[in-house]
Amino acid sequence: MRNFLTFIFVWSICTLAQAQVPASRCVGTTQNGSLENGWQLPNDGKNFEIYSSLGALLGRNYVHDKVSKVVVRAYQLLETTAPDKIFVYGETGLKNGGKFSPHKTHRNGLSVDFFVPVLDGRGKPSKLPISALNKFGYEIEFDARAKYEGLTIDFEAMALHLAALKTAAIEQGIDIEVVIFDNAFQKMLFSSTSGKALPKMMRFSVQKPWVRHDEHYHVDFRVQCK
Repeated sequence: MRNFLTFIFVWSICTLAQAQVPASRCVGTTQNGSLENGWQLPNDGKNFEIYSSLGALLGRNYVHDKVSKVVVRAYQLLETTAPDKIFVYGETGLKNGGKFSPHKTHRNGLSVDFFVPVLDGRGKPSKLPISALNKFGYEIEFDARAKYEGLTIDFEAMALHLAALKTAAIEQGIDIEVVIFDNAFQKMLFSSTSGKALPKMMRFSVQKPWVRHDEHYHVDFRVQCK
């Protein structure tokens, strides 16, 4: 009986805490907008982590509350669909949105960068060597074979992640607006087992981005904004 009462007490406290966190409101667009009541993504979880703890300290991982729920829920889904994989997310935006240098977007809480999952030389899940020396991962360049310093992009894991984001977005009543990823690598992604269905699930940009987007994929979510 004591354990049951303890569970009820803890559950009540957690529920009350969640209820007191105000919902977000996005204003404008990803290129010219702002955010009210942004939610900070968790630094890590069972199968994911932020690109840099410094980025979190500087408040560079805030998003719209619905996007936050989608990102976290997707990682939960991947615990089943990709239990041995490791995922790393990149920069998202500031608590109140607005200009987010050096990015041209990420201004209203609907943009998230995800670093590509990789395999090591033995085919085992690994992580990119992200540090200040390579601009916290954003300066990493993969060759035409999708390789970098003994690591290879795990397109199957990436496809499973994007599919999980789509499922989680639908659960939240929102959607994926667009995915920006290196055009040449898109073909490799769509050739993976789980990637074949992606072009029908979400839109991929075919325009050449201002930076290559080979070491990460940028996802914009569709949420009705003021």
